[in-house]
Amino acid sequence: MSGGKGVVLPFILVTLIWSSTWIVIRDQLGSVPASWSVCYRFLLAGVAMAIFARLRGVPLNIGGRGMVFAGLLGVAQFVMNFNFVYRAEHYLTSGVVAVVYAMLLIPNSILAYLFFRQPVSRAFVAGSVVAVAGIALMLAHEAASVRSDRVLLGAAFAVAGLMSASVANVMQGMEIARRLPMVAVLAWAMLIGAAVDALFAWIMAGPPVVEARWSYLAGIAWLGLAGSVVTFPLYFRLIQRMGAGRAAYTSVLIPVIAMLISTLAEGYRWTALAGMGALLAVAGMVVALRSKRV
Repeated sequence: MSGGKGVVLPFILVTLIWSSTWIVIRDQLGSVPASWSVCYRFLLAGVAMAIFARLRGVPLNIGGRGMVFAGLLGVAQFVMNFNFVYRAEHYLTSGVVAVVYAMLLIPNSILAYLFFRQPVSRAFVAGSVVAVAGIALMLAHEAASVRSDRVLLGAAFAVAGLMSASVANVMQGMEIARRLPMVAVLAWAMLIGAAVDALFAWIMAGPPVVEARWSYLAGIAWLGLAGSVVTFPLYFRLIQRMGAGRAAYTSVLIPVIAMLISTLAEGYRWTALAGMGALLAVAGMVVALRSKRV
């Protein structure tokens, strides 16, 4: 995958698939504790990724330093990030959580500046401020229909997950990540993440619980295979080729599609406040991203 053509198809696939995962996560929130659902997702994803690696002839032996890197990546991306995401959707509609996650470009770019000295322009800062203001308006709309403390708790979980995802994103820009086979790293990161998820779930919620409902099982399969095995290698490849900031261009379209799905599936009710917030969020992201000429 090289050049402009080499990033177009991955960009489209990542955007469309991840736009759908938010509503599927919402359906996972039922009788099964969230942490067990996260564990099942990445256990399936890790096994599938390892099989994919073997079919491609990619060695799974990545050495001691590689395993440490994969473990840290797994904890950041597949434990902390997703445990926070699933809990955020207990309190906020899926589309709003997706819009909050669209702010990934902000911590991505800040961390990329701190660790790799990638520049951050004034236009990027201005666009980010506009986007955050839009998010605030959408959260205010949520608070008008449910208790404000639930909205604040959901927003706190979403921001915590956002920061965890950003750490994992920026880790992909490290030299060790460029040297190691990505598919093998992701396989180990998912499997290690699933093991930590299982330990955390057992401590917090007790023994494993599985729901036999077909949509729950289909959701695990979609999230584990399409939403993880297909998308994460593509997205991390975008990060390595475009930089962590510009790879977040996907975040401009994902919340728009996710909000449309939320409107149709969850009955999200639009108001002038919510509409203005959504427009500001998208406009701010566009301004911020257009300012980054990496």
